[in-house]
Amino acid sequence: MAKPSSAAPTPPDAYERLAIRVQKIINSTNAQKAKAALIFRLPDEPEDEWGRLLEEIAENDNVTLAHRDDGGVQVFWVVPKED
Repeated sequence: MAKPSSAAPTPPDAYERLAIRVQKIINSTNAQKAKAALIFRLPDEPEDEWGRLLEEIAENDNVTLAHRDDGGVQVFWVVPKED
């Protein structure tokens, strides 16, 4: 008989949950067509993790972040044309 695995998968931490949520928004069909997405930090998401995620998004080439007065962040990107 096989032993049950004692190494249960660890649930994602706050940053991973935030990243997964934002990734789903950015990868949505509408966002991909518009090459833009509007993201907001949820009340239960830590501000430092939100800031970290925005920094990592901004590090990507051809990506622009626009901070809005309502707390949202508009993410725009350009897909470079291949030669």
